[in-house]
Amino acid sequence: MNIALRQWLWPVIVAVVALVIGLCVGLTVDGGEGDAVPSPVATGVDVGFAQDMSAHHQQAVMMCDLVPDDAAPDVRGLVAQIRSAQWREIGQMTGWLQMLDAPLQGAEPMRWMGDAGHGHGGQTGGMPGMADGDELTALHDATGVDGEISFLQLMIRHHQGGIDMAGHASRTVVNPEIRRAAIAMVKSQSDEIAVMTVMLQQRGGEALPYPV
Repeated sequence: MNIALRQWLWPVIVAVVALVIGLCVGLTVDGGEGDAVPSPVATGVDVGFAQDMSAHHQQAVMMCDLVPDDAAPDVRGLVAQIRSAQWREIGQMTGWLQMLDAPLQGAEPMRWMGDAGHGHGGQTGGMPGMADGDELTALHDATGVDGEISFLQLMIRHHQGGIDMAGHASRTVVNPEIRRAAIAMVKSQSDEIAVMTVMLQQRGGEALPYPV
């Protein structure tokens, strides 16, 4: 191929590649219920899930940071695992929202879940499984086995709420990547609940009621 032909083809190739990439990763937000968007790659449900689950994860990280320093090694190991997973997923969801040019926080938390997002009592932001201020203070003040039990109780309930949210998202979001991530969250948090339940029983604790 001569130089002149290569110089002519190169901009065309770049444009085609850019178009393909744009079609693969471009995200179209359907913000209204009556809007007709052909084959949307993301809707208001996708956005709401990413916003609210990020906030939900942030409290999980906070609770990990409140675990007493004298907690047993198995609890400390679990804390490190949960903190790492939640931070990684927060980063992933933040990336989605930035690609969508959407705010990191929603104006109406849990609206994307419709009726399924209501009925969670006075929990923070209307999100299922969230700890309130008094519970977080008690976790901060607890030590030894009492602190371990408090953390396991709150995190089990927190994960139950996260599973409700991710489960709903897995059935309602349209973006394949977000759906896969929601399904993965259900599995990983279910696995962690199983582990935490055993740890809680070993310490003579009982799970908190859910939902409240």
